[in-house]
Amino acid sequence: MMLKTSCKTTEAYVTKDGSSIRELMHPLVHGNSAQSLAEATVPLGITTLLHRHTVTEEIYHILSGCGLMTLGDESILVNEGESVCIHPGTPHNIKNTGEEELRLLCCCSPAYSHDDTELLEES
Repeated sequence: MMLKTSCKTTEAYVTKDGSSIRELMHPLVHGNSAQSLAEATVPLGITTLLHRHTVTEEIYHILSGCGLMTLGDESILVNEGESVCIHPGTPHNIKNTGEEELRLLCCCSPAYSHDDTELLEES
């Protein structure tokens, strides 16, 4: 069975951290088995809410733009073409520090779940 999606036809929604997400591949929607892939967009000057995932390991891959990412007690600059691994339990967020939308891919294993997302600050 071939599973195929397109970000051009996938509707976006706002997730718990405040970013706009297009769920490109998710077991509950598409029938794959163990992970999820989403495209996130963070508008100019916006910072997503600090949060963590208890079980999920997450990888961010920056498609365009740049930002400042918080990982636990550290802050790192991220730019187009770079990837960051976020271990389970690590508080994280990302701020768009560039001059255009910040677009990134979010790969989660196991697949993203609202139930596994703990907000560490309020909107």
